Amino acid sequence: MCGVFGAALPESFDQDAAGLAALGLFALQHRGQESAGVAVSDGRELMVYKDLGLVSSVLDEHRLPSFRGPLAIAHCRYSTTGSTVWENAQPTLRVGRGHGLAIGHNGNLVNTRELLGLLSGGRARLPATTDTELLTALLADASDGDTVEALLRVLPEVRGAYSLVVLDAHRVIGVRDPHGFRPLVLGRLSPPAGPDDDTTAGWLLASETAALDVVGADVVRDVEPGEIVVLEAGRPPRSIRFAEPTPALCVFELIYFARPDSYLEGRNLYEARRRMGIELAAEHPVDADLVMPVPDTGAPAAAGYAEASGIPYREGMVRNRYSGRTFIQPSQGMRQRGVNVKLSPLREVVRGRRLVVVDDSIVRGTTTKQIVGLLRRAGAAEVHVRISAPPIHHPCFYGIDTQIETELIAATQSVDEIRDFIGADSLGYLSIRGVLSALELPYERFCFACFDGRYPVPVPYDPGARKFALEEQRPPDAVGAAR
Repeated sequence: MCGVFGAALPESFDQDAAGLAALGLFALQHRGQESAGVAVSDGRELMVYKDLGLVSSVLDEHRLPSFRGPLAIAHCRYSTTGSTVWENAQPTLRVGRGHGLAIGHNGNLVNTRELLGLLSGGRARLPATTDTELLTALLADASDGDTVEALLRVLPEVRGAYSLVVLDAHRVIGVRDPHGFRPLVLGRLSPPAGPDDDTTAGWLLASETAALDVVGADVVRDVEPGEIVVLEAGRPPRSIRFAEPTPALCVFELIYFARPDSYLEGRNLYEARRRMGIELAAEHPVDADLVMPVPDTGAPAAAGYAEASGIPYREGMVRNRYSGRTFIQPSQGMRQRGVNVKLSPLREVVRGRRLVVVDDSIVRGTTTKQIVGLLRRAGAAEVHVRISAPPIHHPCFYGIDTQIETELIAATQSVDEIRDFIGADSLGYLSIRGVLSALELPYERFCFACFDGRYPVPVPYDPGARKFALEEQRPPDAVGAAR
């Protein structure tokens, strides 16, 4: 779920790539809130700065001016391998055979122990405990000065989800795994003055199209599954196919993770989520006075539900804009406390009314339970919960921090039992068929594994230690933790 950004700017741009990459990363802050960082090349040397915290606190106006160069990558982290410590922040940096490279990674590898066996020196060579650090070390070992050749040698051994931005002294390289679990898009930035062609344009990579919009770039296309895209300042992009594509984009990206103003699979995500709300109203109608969203991610589906049902739409809760995304907080305790900070009910709106409360997902159930409780205490007469996604029955191994079934309420309880647990008058989930109807795309284009257990890449099922497989022992507070 991390956010990545890359920039390669020719001499026609009177700015450094690090500042542009940091600006793009601001638009991807929703994808990871634990740490942020930037790596920059001036054509000779690489420099990396990273720290724990939000993009605004790590990459501020006091630090960025010191990062000079036409090539840069940036990263914000949501952890699925390794603890939330400074050493695990990204981009990673390695020097192998006199050749430096830095990596920002969105996704999660599933064969880290196998890959560790390929690394000369093994665990002792890893200063950090992430799959990204391991991949960086393997590439440094395989490189004789050509990062692309190193990627072509190492990637066939790698299993799992990886959308990468890779930086060496002379290039920014984008990589997307053969299934394309996580998004990665190519963008073009016109020069500020002079002729505009592919040699004078800036070339960008980003997790989402919204980040390209923020920096004023045009979306060129998605990086294809199984593709390497090489960006060099003053040259048009070069494409290399390293594996046959078998697309399986995480459908949860379209339901929840990505910004509603982004585009995936040619679909605007606000419109896709609105259509999910329309399908949800058809599958689970209810007699009520108001339709309201759980801010902010439930708003598009709530608008669709209200449109299809004819029930008036109103905002029933106010969201603290500075509270972050509860689902990706790094511990269950923080998630629970975060709800009270994040949401406040509008008592005059909800008092005495029968509410349809629309959200995008229920993962562990505790957040939804607290929301229903807030609305009850504010005087709601009835609370009917509608979810614009299917029940999450299975853990994700490809970049979402749902470790084991016991963390997922739908894996152990029926819909009626979940309704009773959260305290709602009724509960309805959108079906997989409803999701596909809203997207107007075939099932085969997506990964639905968290909903139906059909994993595109076989996974070693080791729920007790998978997230901390590269650490000597699990941290004492790691149970239920999320990065």
